[in-house]
Amino acid sequence: MNTAIAALMEFVNAAYKWDCIPRSVAEDFVLLLAPFAPHIAEDLWERLGHDGGLAHESWPVLDEVYLVEETVRIAVQVNGRVRATMCVSPDAEREKVLQAARSQENVARYLGDAPPRKEIYVPGRIVNFVAG
Repeated sequence: MNTAIAALMEFVNAAYKWDCIPRSVAEDFVLLLAPFAPHIAEDLWERLGHDGGLAHESWPVLDEVYLVEETVRIAVQVNGRVRATMCVSPDAEREKVLQAARSQENVARYLGDAPPRKEIYVPGRIVNFVAG
């Protein structure tokens, strides 16, 4: 439940930056808000010009196109300690990610001139270098 409420709050914070909130977006937001704050959601639904309660309205339809992330933030560790974070494509090649991780200023400082003994890359999650 906390994750859903946090996502609604994240949306509200992003929507504050918009010049205008489209009516369809406001209606979908009120529908999503209803299980958590039914009384205020009913009031907002009425203010949006709807007759009757929103309890019998259909749930917003999921469009999976918006769920695909273009980049993911991964941690870069040296000897088990986070030394940097970076954004990469979720389907980036292993060698490109490792090269980008090695080129991070703070990571390069801890690796030194010698190549790492071991390089671990969990796609979309973490890069870990074991320095020798």
